[in-house]
Amino acid sequence: MEIRHLRYFAAVARHLNFTAAADSLGVAQPPLSQQIRDLEAEIGTPLFERTTRRVALTRAGEDFLKQALAILERAETAVQRARAIGAGTAGILNVGLTGSVLTGPLGRAIQQFALNYPNVDLRIHEMSPDRQVTALKSGQTDVSFLRCPPQDAEIASELAWRESVRVVLPKGHPLAARKVTLANLRNESFVFLRLEDSLFAKHLWQCCFEAGYAPRVTHQTIESTSLTSLVAAGLGIAIIPEFVSKLAHPDVVYRPIAGQPISADVHALSTGANNPLAHQFITLVQTLSGKET
Repeated sequence: MEIRHLRYFAAVARHLNFTAAADSLGVAQPPLSQQIRDLEAEIGTPLFERTTRRVALTRAGEDFLKQALAILERAETAVQRARAIGAGTAGILNVGLTGSVLTGPLGRAIQQFALNYPNVDLRIHEMSPDRQVTALKSGQTDVSFLRCPPQDAEIASELAWRESVRVVLPKGHPLAARKVTLANLRNESFVFLRLEDSLFAKHLWQCCFEAGYAPRVTHQTIESTSLTSLVAAGLGIAIIPEFVSKLAHPDVVYRPIAGQPISADVHALSTGANNPLAHQFITLVQTLSGKET
């Protein structure tokens, strides 16, 4: 039994006339009659009562029609959904990220993407950088957003948006009203993202090292948005991505770092698989980042 048998049966049941059903299907009447006979033979019972004057459904035919119509509807839904997924207008998109990148264009992109593609199930997974890479490789996520992406032959990386950094100082700090360079921070106590979890923290450590010193890290946290609160509590100073600094705090001052620029650029990572939704989401993020930066 094939889908066409169900389509032919449904057409005859609708018209209760083989000639009219054949016309609606665009087939000749004799082959249509043969297809219905073949279907009845396979099922093992008549589906139609045929006389010289009329065609009517048997009780078995009436019940079979309900099931056949449901199958045809599901088949059509499957076809339409497959086409939509192939065209990138439906499906599931799994996005991996750390919470700090939501303060940039990504948060707006998530909102806009949901409006643009209502038939897409957009799923957000907050996870550490190492877990993001593992999730991409395993297929758990389709795209991830990271600062300082790792060099990995299995991962494709492209710039999502450019972002600089700010130093977070307690109000009243001697550097709060001065031009700040990385070298000026040599004798400060730092609060850092946890080095074992953050490629960005390792990048900052390397920048300090190239400026001639190893930063004295007194406290570590797992989330960029917590650094400002730790600075406000008097536990040290911090260097944070520019967009995170837009979360105002009354007890700190944000200052740019002069001299050698420190990058907090965010990259979109994927495995390069043929996923139109991932490509469209990355493009939207890049478009919105051009409007916000």
